[in-house]
Amino acid sequence: MTPAEKNWAGNITFGATRLRVPRSVPELREAVAASDAVRPLGTRHSFNTVADTTGDHVSLAGLPRLVEIDVPGRTVALTAGLRFGEFAAELHERGFALANLGSLPHISVAGAVATGTHGSGVGNRSLAGSVRNLSLVTADGGVRTLRRTDEDFAGAVVSLGALGVVTSLELDLVPAFDVRQWVYEDLPEATLTARFDEVMSAAYSVSVFTDWSPGPVGQVWLKHRVESGGPAQTPAEWLGARLADGPRHPIPKVPAVNCTRQQGAPGPWYRRLPHFRMEFTPSNGDELQSEYFVARADAVAAYEALARLRDRITPVLQISEIRTVAADDLWLSPAHGRDSVAFHFTWVPDVATVAPVVEEIEAALAPFGARPHWGKVFSTDPEVLRTLYPRYADFEALMSGYDPEGVFRNAFLDRYFRR
Repeated sequence: MTPAEKNWAGNITFGATRLRVPRSVPELREAVAASDAVRPLGTRHSFNTVADTTGDHVSLAGLPRLVEIDVPGRTVALTAGLRFGEFAAELHERGFALANLGSLPHISVAGAVATGTHGSGVGNRSLAGSVRNLSLVTADGGVRTLRRTDEDFAGAVVSLGALGVVTSLELDLVPAFDVRQWVYEDLPEATLTARFDEVMSAAYSVSVFTDWSPGPVGQVWLKHRVESGGPAQTPAEWLGARLADGPRHPIPKVPAVNCTRQQGAPGPWYRRLPHFRMEFTPSNGDELQSEYFVARADAVAAYEALARLRDRITPVLQISEIRTVAADDLWLSPAHGRDSVAFHFTWVPDVATVAPVVEEIEAALAPFGARPHWGKVFSTDPEVLRTLYPRYADFEALMSGYDPEGVFRNAFLDRYFRR
């Protein structure tokens, strides 16, 4: 099959010579065992070369669909290539939910888990935090299943596709719930920095959107769980911000038609926790993205450091989002070992103008041990990155054990992980 030429944003041209779309796990095993270089390819939503290869790309899109709910155990077993929006309604109909979702329901479970992708909420871990076990095809074509109690498990979940091709995952479930979503505008910046924890803890999931211009913060999206007898209204003013008088898109002046419903209309978790609706395909090629995680205790100081760069950030920015992520124990998770705040940047699609600003942001956030999102644009030096993860060397050893011949390696992994 003709290779997938570019990633979702169009800023990366893949070097793969072939795209394989196996129709069964045995066929996938044969394809991996026969290849000298292979990388799994999901929904192509990474903005760097983490998924690239000069060999074979392998897609899971052709594997048989699996959505198997264990009601007593509160888990679901899934084909790893499924997108979140392709099975969430089925969970809800059976009375279950995932604890959280990312901004886009269009991304694959395997890709989101492998890169440490997340939603928001002071009590909510990254999407990888719900993984209970996973199965993967290893470099020799074998199949291995890892469970949460296994010694290697915490290193194998956020693994960047470096250990094998994940074919299925089992995720923890929670009882289904509904959500009301409200948007507030023009939160005073001084209020955000003085009452940061209060703002970010004001709902089950909170996102702050800003373009870093002087003055008030643009929008705060509050996603409240609907509990029995809970309020159906919200104040017209909150902490000096005003309630939006209609639906909003995170980027001002962009129509909100593809955004999830707001203004307090109750809806199931999978229709409110993401910012964007599954039935609308996100735009392609119109943006670059970067994201950096710092400890929540350093959030205000990190915010102030970024604010000092506002004259550099704003001209090349579409919008910035600030979210919280609860700590986990996964070795390469950007939230490993610390409750975190993530500063996300959606840039204009111009690599040459964005790259120097990214470097300045990394320098400003260096005192806070900022960890970049594995699937987005960053330039952090490999030796610096090694110091940011306590289990980094352990992951390198895991890579060598699982893939001694480097079948799953590529230029990205060679740059950041020693053999």
